Amino acid sequence: MQVAQPHLASTASATSSTFRGIWLPLVTPLRRDGADTTVDHAALRRLVAHYRHSGIAGLVICGTTGEAAALDDGEQLAVFDTVLREAGPLPVIAGLAGNHLGHTLARLDAFNGLPLAGVLSPAPYYIRPSQAGLLDWFRALADRSRAPLVLYDIPYRTGATLTLDTLLTLAGHDNIQGIKDCGGNAHTTQALIADGRLSVLAGEDHQLLSTLAMGGHGAIIASAHCRPAHFAALYRAVRAQQLDVARVLFHALMPVVRLLFAEANPAPLKAWLAREGWLEDVLRAPMTSASPALAQQLVDAVAAIDAAFGAQTTTPANAA
Repeated sequence: MQVAQPHLASTASATSSTFRGIWLPLVTPLRRDGADTTVDHAALRRLVAHYRHSGIAGLVICGTTGEAAALDDGEQLAVFDTVLREAGPLPVIAGLAGNHLGHTLARLDAFNGLPLAGVLSPAPYYIRPSQAGLLDWFRALADRSRAPLVLYDIPYRTGATLTLDTLLTLAGHDNIQGIKDCGGNAHTTQALIADGRLSVLAGEDHQLLSTLAMGGHGAIIASAHCRPAHFAALYRAVRAQQLDVARVLFHALMPVVRLLFAEANPAPLKAWLAREGWLEDVLRAPMTSASPALAQQLVDAVAAIDAAFGAQTTTPANAA
């Protein structure tokens, strides 16, 4: 196989891209309805209204943190409708995962009628296709989508690794403009940043500073639910070459980041948001709530950040 070479001559595509800054992969609030659970759209509206003014660059909905795998197609479209109505000018990316191409394209057709900034899509899970199969898959999605495609490289969830050669080839598609990088390969991250055609967004929260310092364009990170203004300040500090400021913020935020992933995401995050009054601590099976001990550790860790830097947050509104 001929290896695609990095396109070093120009970084105009990524430089001008919408996909910069701190993007928030929003949780999906649920509430108990007898023995079942339903999406809590009132809580969802409150969350969107809150984060709309928090300094984030945009929202990602129905991704991993949004428990998309536990929502049916109708529920996901209803979530999109609520978020898009409340988000105002804040750009919104929709998650799109699947392993049946026809069904995935049909869902994408429904997305095409929505005012989305982008579509975030991982490799088809479980199947573990060849690199040629992955190229065909993502090209089919990019050709069909009205919104730009953001690749989601997360092999530990999908079972499929996107090689650097495959990613550089996909970067040549006009409608593929970014990547959420959870691949765990620093060489690949650096090479994509140097190539310049894709907006490289850190997807692993603990790699936020290293990705930004290498020239990455931002992040899609669940931990930004907790005091998002500080994550936005970290991004701005790196952009301004104030790495000493960025390091202070990063190391202060890391205890919260570690706790948020000490148990399966988004359970710790929902436990913290519930204690803050934003939603009920409800997840869909097979997910279970975070342990009470971890939830209290999170409360204490966020309180320590507040003591050092200030909360920079608001109180949830009581009205739906």
